[in-house]
Amino acid sequence: MHLVITRGIIPAPVNGSIRGRQAPPRAWVEVDLAAVVENARTVARVAGTRLLPVVKANAYGVGAVAVSKALERVDPWGYGVATVDEGAELRAAGITRPVVVFMPGQPGLFDELDRFRLTPVLGDARAITEWTARGERAFHLEIDTGMGRSGVRWDEIDAVRDAADTPYLEGCYTQFHSADRRDGSVEEQLARFDRAVGRLKRRPALLHVANSAAALTDRRFAFDLVRPGVFLYGGSPGEGFPEPRAVVSIRARVLAVRRVAAGESVSYNALWRADRATTVATLGIGYADGLRRAVGLSGRGAALLGGQRCPIVGAVTMDLTMVETGDHPVQVGDVATLLGEAERGGGGGRITLDELAAWSGELQRAVLTSLGPRLPRIYD
Repeated sequence: MHLVITRGIIPAPVNGSIRGRQAPPRAWVEVDLAAVVENARTVARVAGTRLLPVVKANAYGVGAVAVSKALERVDPWGYGVATVDEGAELRAAGITRPVVVFMPGQPGLFDELDRFRLTPVLGDARAITEWTARGERAFHLEIDTGMGRSGVRWDEIDAVRDAADTPYLEGCYTQFHSADRRDGSVEEQLARFDRAVGRLKRRPALLHVANSAAALTDRRFAFDLVRPGVFLYGGSPGEGFPEPRAVVSIRARVLAVRRVAAGESVSYNALWRADRATTVATLGIGYADGLRRAVGLSGRGAALLGGQRCPIVGAVTMDLTMVETGDHPVQVGDVATLLGEAERGGGGGRITLDELAAWSGELQRAVLTSLGPRLPRIYD
């Protein structure tokens, strides 16, 4: 069974194949929720502690509500978001576990945080004092050990020591800036974190420092919670780490097919010209959907179509992308794959998230979070 979710509207389930009239007419994203759950279980098994899955940015573009509901199967401690609106969306969907808003807590947002029963992260004495004055309200203290963007500096922890001496201090955390590297920085930041927590008048119940890479590196970094992010959605931290199951596939229909003579150009600025007579298929997806222009300009970008890997030719445009199919038969309505396994019956092959990220000149997480809202998500 597939469930199509478009801009928060959930229509009736669509049974069976997504081909034909049951499939979206232009382009869509398929999400394997079972793979998300399996990836979460991998992190929990390696780390040996409970999870605080990061579902910010619409769960990295995958769909925060669908992902959070699926992850209930692994009994996470709670969920991490970046904004009050993201937390409110989870509450509206019936999520009752703790939701931590990983954005520096601003007193102007305290009413909304209260309204939706969200947990702020705080990093200065004034904000802590104002928050705890509201009553029994949990918060997490952010300690900056080297990221350099927010939170109380590890060597200035005394500035919040008195304000943080409250039973409402539920957790302390830090963010590693290079968790996927073996350069000693993680150990240095961990030592700073230990020193800062040791200066507090009370140890909170929850300490957490590990993102996906750190959680999969060493149980020394697990503490009381780990915060997996991109690994849940099929992104690998790099060599030497467990390989996640692929989660996301991107599909687009062929909307037009034309023969192009040798020397003729395709797309804006005539950046690509055919070196022989060939066939070009136009796909119904473009950079407004999150497919970066660089994928076409890199000279390496491709789509799986009709059992072969077809190079993307010319610049990706706002709504359309062109691929060269040569003399291979293709027709309007065929389905191309731009990420993931080739569509069932499509002849096999796979385009990995690593590949698409390299063609885009982006991080894996940037590729996923760029997927636009006009692409329906289909959950399997």
